[in-house]
Amino acid sequence: MINRREFFNKAAITWDKRFESKELNNFLSQLVPKFNLSPGQRVLDVGTGTGLLIPFLVKAVGPTGHVTAVDYAEKMVEICKMKYAGISNLSIAVKRVENLDFPSESFDAVLFGLFPHLEKKKAALTQLNRVLKPGGKLIIAHALSSAEIKAHHSTASVVTHDTLPDRKEMKRFLKQMGFTGIQITDKPGCYFCLSTTH
Repeated sequence: MINRREFFNKAAITWDKRFESKELNNFLSQLVPKFNLSPGQRVLDVGTGTGLLIPFLVKAVGPTGHVTAVDYAEKMVEICKMKYAGISNLSIAVKRVENLDFPSESFDAVLFGLFPHLEKKKAALTQLNRVLKPGGKLIIAHALSSAEIKAHHSTASVVTHDTLPDRKEMKRFLKQMGFTGIQITDKPGCYFCLSTTH
């Protein structure tokens, strides 16, 4: 059976065709303002895929800010780089979240939609806590509820078990990993979890 990275590399070619839509763009244009990003901030988009969030993040941080987008699937990154080659305040790279090489306290916010797909969640969150500035935001957001994600992933064998924990378990886990002020919205068509570093 193929592993997750191979699964996403294979899926990269048709990713935008499958998921990019007017509805998703409308959803993202309403979701990203909830991140409360400010001009001049530095944002890390972990598991960027083909970069569907990138235009909204770049707009939120403005020309004085910077967006860094990473993914472990090389094909996703390849497509992402082609799509956004002209944006000067954007860096795109192949990286594993468990082994980030950014200096500590580099980012004001981290977008972490990759959460359900990670096997080493503790190692990933340790890295994200390290690269976030004190009071920095960790944002886990999806255009599906946790129940909808579970149903969606059940159709593909590689990601069948890639789910979000329930609200209580997620709060307990994030607290254990050093995050605070945890707020979770989990409703049809939206999962949004916001927490901050100490």
